[in-house]
Amino acid sequence: MAALTNGNKVAPELPRKAFGLAAHDTSGLLSPFPFSRRNNGDNDVTLKILYCGICHSDLHSLKNDWKNTMYPIVPGHEIVGEVTEVGSKVNKFKLGDKVGIGCLVNSCRSCHGCTTGFENYCPVPIFTYNSVDPEDGTVTYGGYSDMIVVNQDFVIRIPEGLPLDKAAPLLCAGITVYSPMKYHRLNAPGMHLGVVGLGGLGHVAVKFGKAFGMKVTVISSSPSKEKEAIERLDADSFLVSSNAEQMKAAIFSMDGIINTVSASHSVVPLLSLLKPNGKMIMVGLPEKPLEVPAFSLIMGGKILAGSCIGGIADTQEMIDFAGKHNVTADIELISADYVNKAMERLAKADVKFRFVIDIANTLKPNI
Repeated sequence: MAALTNGNKVAPELPRKAFGLAAHDTSGLLSPFPFSRRNNGDNDVTLKILYCGICHSDLHSLKNDWKNTMYPIVPGHEIVGEVTEVGSKVNKFKLGDKVGIGCLVNSCRSCHGCTTGFENYCPVPIFTYNSVDPEDGTVTYGGYSDMIVVNQDFVIRIPEGLPLDKAAPLLCAGITVYSPMKYHRLNAPGMHLGVVGLGGLGHVAVKFGKAFGMKVTVISSSPSKEKEAIERLDADSFLVSSNAEQMKAAIFSMDGIINTVSASHSVVPLLSLLKPNGKMIMVGLPEKPLEVPAFSLIMGGKILAGSCIGGIADTQEMIDFAGKHNVTADIELISADYVNKAMERLAKADVKFRFVIDIANTLKPNI
């Protein structure tokens, strides 16, 4: 409620106090950070944050690897929480609902992408952190914090029965692999899907592939990952990308490939695994440009494409599918005071497969 001042004048409410973890420079070190959120508007939903996943893009942003970081930065776009307030025009959520926030908190609402369900391809997306929010002109702060206020159109309902901590990474990693599988029609039972890389994205891609009823082959440069691919994730087969004999035996065998690898690598040997008219979708972000001879695409009619997260409706569809088929991320649940150590480990790929911060129980002003 607005506060009365003198007579009939009404003063605007002060912004809400919030608390999180922020980095202030390219060291990327996170430290306690009090800040403000906007007040809950008519179309807004306020969340008490319960869990927030750690994405590799958080690490890149903390260290300004992409040269666009606005310090101080509060990362986190794999947010799960509980609704504590709704605006007067909110009709999608109520108090107590368990909901999520992914990579986007707003968009222009008028471009072709926004009007066709692809807010992720809006030319002026408002990301959950490190963007300028047109609602109040402030820089957005993410989920390494105790609460957040978001327009209802960018809030995702979490299905009952889906573990909240293990659901959090699906709001980025899950939609990143689900969306290209849907739109490139790599989701039919009996199809053969290759998954390149077995990290935070790759392990979720394997799980969705199996849930779709597909045959799934993991392709990795690490022979040591075969056991967890087959026994832990139920992949059907495993290829070591440096094993010429294995790769040759798998030529022309796959309908599609989801390539999750962000390290520089050659895609030509991977394209040879595709059947005629097969597709390889890039969802990782190698720093160096890809080298793709036209011959490797033309001979066999191969398609090389890219995909970036997904739209809001598709994210809801993905999480509903995950709830129905019990698809969750494999996580290591950590306390807020362990986050800097987790970032060190993430840089070394020392996690199986996603860190998730227990925000509600461990994020305190005195950490």
